[in-house]
Amino acid sequence: MRLNDSTIVISGATGSLGRALTRRILQNYKPKRLIVFSRDELKQSEMAEDLSGYDNVRFFIGNVRDKGRLLYVFDGADYVVHAAALKRIDTIEYNPTEAIKTNVDGTLNVVEACMERGVKKAVLVSTDKSCAPLTLYGATKLTAERLFLAANAYEKTDFLAIRYGNVLASRGSVVELFLKLKEQGELHFPITDTRMTRFWITLEQAAKLVLIALEMGGRNTVLVPRLPTMKVTEMARAIEPECVFRQIGLRSAEKIHEDLVVAGEENVFMVDLETGTMTRHDRAYTSNTNNYWLSKADFRRLLSEKG
Repeated sequence: MRLNDSTIVISGATGSLGRALTRRILQNYKPKRLIVFSRDELKQSEMAEDLSGYDNVRFFIGNVRDKGRLLYVFDGADYVVHAAALKRIDTIEYNPTEAIKTNVDGTLNVVEACMERGVKKAVLVSTDKSCAPLTLYGATKLTAERLFLAANAYEKTDFLAIRYGNVLASRGSVVELFLKLKEQGELHFPITDTRMTRFWITLEQAAKLVLIALEMGGRNTVLVPRLPTMKVTEMARAIEPECVFRQIGLRSAEKIHEDLVVAGEENVFMVDLETGTMTRHDRAYTSNTNNYWLSKADFRRLLSEKG
């Protein structure tokens, strides 16, 4: 397997996905070095303690805004997973220049550092919010995708992206909010719109998608997993069957249904996470028209198994 005896760098590795991906790589491969690159020294120290049994993990403090630091960290790297980003939609709308510095300028720094250091393959972790974006976050991630894909013209590093939906019970998610309300004995759940549907993926599935991209993904492609859809109201009832909805209205630029693929997109491949097979996909893929729906029982099962 190509990841064995290789050097892998994960930017934003102390985040939810980064931690799950690091754990999965160390359990399934034998990399020469796995470099955790992030800004947060506290999270790195906690992660280092959790991974104290591995002698091939290195921890580097740094910011993707600093190209010089990236050049140092990427020296000798075979593979790069770029997961570092500002992601909080409301925060980004209030701090647009900071989002651009990290999500756009930082991504360009990653691209240039990969090429200058001869990295074999780089995978961008994108989001469903990049499809027909209505928020600045989505626009910055769409720009990041385009920067990655355009870099394939230089034929030095293979650049590709992955794109997926809402991560089950990730930090700051609506699932986390509803679980907290249930724990507090609160039955009134705030819902922006009762029609709302979303794609759902677990952390372990997201990590698996990254590995499929590293192992089998081709250059200049966007890999999108086949994911189940669920109405947010059904998800809330799966957590607390007796909950009562308090409809608070859509937030600015919030979509009722999410897109994972826009009709006519080029070089998009649908990935079956069970088999790892990939097929070209050029049709719209939207949460409300999806034919793969998640039942409340399945949601509770995934919640109990979450990575």
